[in-house]
Amino acid sequence: MKNTVFITGASSGFGRAAVQLFHRQGWNVIATMRSPEKDQELQLLDHVFVVRLDVTDVTSIQAAVESTLKRFGRIDVLVNNAGYGTLGALEAASAEVIRRQVDTNLIGLIQVTQGVLPVMRKQRSGTIINVSSVGGRLTFPFSTLYHATKFAVEGLTESLQYELNPLGIRLKIVEPGGYKTDFVSRSMDYYGAGGIEDYQQAFDQFAAKLETWPLSENIGEVAEAIFAAATDGTEQLRYPTDAHGKQLLEARAQMDDAAFKHMMTAQLAG
Repeated sequence: MKNTVFITGASSGFGRAAVQLFHRQGWNVIATMRSPEKDQELQLLDHVFVVRLDVTDVTSIQAAVESTLKRFGRIDVLVNNAGYGTLGALEAASAEVIRRQVDTNLIGLIQVTQGVLPVMRKQRSGTIINVSSVGGRLTFPFSTLYHATKFAVEGLTESLQYELNPLGIRLKIVEPGGYKTDFVSRSMDYYGAGGIEDYQQAFDQFAAKLETWPLSENIGEVAEAIFAAATDGTEQLRYPTDAHGKQLLEARAQMDDAAFKHMMTAQLAG
């Protein structure tokens, strides 16, 4: 019997690459996205089932899980990949911007997990992989809302092990660094300094630095980390990916808070 993986945010980036990798490895794949009618490629693949799912819509989550069970009968791996980033001064963030960031990156992840857990509990097996970020363990300026959600995902996943490991369900976190995906273009919500002069110069400087920040083109290595997390059978929790992200995580582990802040400030100003 083929294993089945359920992936959110499969229309582009890491999610799409993961769909393609699991397909090549012979899995049944549920590729979920908000607008499946726009997909022209994944739905042509054997054993790939493209399904509508909006992580902020519980009804769509329930429908996607039910469709999966009718099609394949089980869910062996859940990959919570859907998410996006915001960039701006916290003081300038509207209530709508705040709610959308939290609803998508955190509450949506929780709701999808809740939707799949009854299936995995019944099976007494499964793996839940939450795609976080190096931004779940260290921070950049003007990214407070994004970091708040990713730090929360890290804590949620680590804690959830205690509830689910006794039921045969593993928890994993994949931590990408910077990649050339839609995340820094179409998917990023730039709300900026909101017209508050005290923040404008610093925000403009940081936004300009992002234009030259090292980004990897090897999106496939994130898919490979997701696949490894799904199949290695270990209790390893975290899977950082790109070399630059790993370097930053190592520096964060070795420095105290003030030293790391000064190091990052210098890098982002240089």
